[in-house]
Amino acid sequence: MSEPAAVITGATGWLGSALAGRLLAKGYRLGATYLTPSEAEEFEERFPYDRDRLMLRRINAMERDQIDGFMDSVAARFGRIDAVAALVGGWAGGRDVADTDDMRFDRMIDLNLRSAFCTVRAAIPHLEAAGGGRILLVGSRAAVDTPAGQAAFNIAKAGVVALAKTAALEVEHAGITVNVILPSLIDTPDTRAALPYSDYVKWPTPDEIAAVAEYILTGESAVISGAAIPVYGGS
Repeated sequence: MSEPAAVITGATGWLGSALAGRLLAKGYRLGATYLTPSEAEEFEERFPYDRDRLMLRRINAMERDQIDGFMDSVAARFGRIDAVAALVGGWAGGRDVADTDDMRFDRMIDLNLRSAFCTVRAAIPHLEAAGGGRILLVGSRAAVDTPAGQAAFNIAKAGVVALAKTAALEVEHAGITVNVILPSLIDTPDTRAALPYSDYVKWPTPDEIAAVAEYILTGESAVISGAAIPVYGGS
């Protein structure tokens, strides 16, 4: 069997970079997507000795043609795809249901739910061709706790949880698992800057969450599928 291969969409974020490092250290070849050129440069600088095992592309995971084409390219280069992590997403708060305009709602649905849906749809044929595999999505604690004031985000992330549970049942016969992790606050410089007076010591780090993601994608976790897994730490 050739070396395993994985795909991470949104790979250049804090969580994506942490997970990429773990998968590369485990011997995976990696197809990774990014948003801005500066993110790509930082990502490549972080892994200078792994460039022959990296395929880094700027794509829009919300566009079917782009994500389908990227999956095809990764499979063509590495010969297979064994694991997929859909990490593209974003947050927008400050609006109740009655105050949420169409633009904000559409943005949250597209960025969080449509990107995950398109990634899962593109991944399934390649995982089937490999004889099975793992898919990991990123929801949010807000999908289950649904705090007021961020209606569009809550709804989009609840859709991601429903996507994971639905897809898990549909691909079980092919030996594919689908799970979703539910972060709350993550200890990053951006989050600290946004919440400067919070007790961030209790927040999980990107690497701690990436450790859970790594296990779901590569560990002895084949009996876990359709699960929504809290990764709150003390946050």
